[in-house]
Amino acid sequence: MKSPVYKRIVLKLSGEALQGKKPHGIDADVLLSFSKQIKQIKDLGVEIAIVLGAGNIFRGQENTQERGLDMDRSVADYMGMLATVINGLALQNVLEKMNVPTRVLTAIEMQRIAEPYIRRRAIRHLEKGRIVIFVAGTGNPYFTTDTAAALRAMEINADVILKATKVDGVYSRDPLIDKTAKKFSALKYIDVLKKGLKVMDTTAVSLCMDNKLPIVVFNINKEGNIKRVVMGEKIGTVVK
Repeated sequence: MKSPVYKRIVLKLSGEALQGKKPHGIDADVLLSFSKQIKQIKDLGVEIAIVLGAGNIFRGQENTQERGLDMDRSVADYMGMLATVINGLALQNVLEKMNVPTRVLTAIEMQRIAEPYIRRRAIRHLEKGRIVIFVAGTGNPYFTTDTAAALRAMEINADVILKATKVDGVYSRDPLIDKTAKKFSALKYIDVLKKGLKVMDTTAVSLCMDNKLPIVVFNINKEGNIKRVVMGEKIGTVVK
């Protein structure tokens, strides 16, 4: 039987992905589908860490500006970090109902509901076969959850970041708007930065470039795609 090409991964899930077709919040069917796919690769022996966004609940400063509130950026960012905790607890609950051992580690301490993030503890959980869900971003304002994913991937010595999106890779323009947009099967980090492609934010891409950590961008909404990526199938876009 073919073995997975990655032993330890960081899966970056956006809040928008958890939202599904709902205007906001968490779509139960989507959450269940993602959890089943995550369990599928867990059963292959892959060590899994997950970083969650919060766009389905709160998009940071965007939310306040849309509503005419000029909220301080750091306050808005902290609110967004707390929203990732809600998503993390929801995902943990579904995974544990599937008998998948899971730990939520938070960058902002909240002892009653999650463990504080400690690098060695996170690695130990992974080695013991537990799925680790990183929440509250980096714990600092002005850094996105993309940057948190890159940082955590480096700290736990992950083999790859799997960036789950609504489209099947990286395009020259938004394919949902421009049907002539060109899809890239592979890219170099520097090309992503030069062309301003919306893979991850520039801080996250620079971190990956400095540490030679590959990023695979793929469509999470197609059932079984996480397994396909982990098994080495050529889907999505590879940035390396």
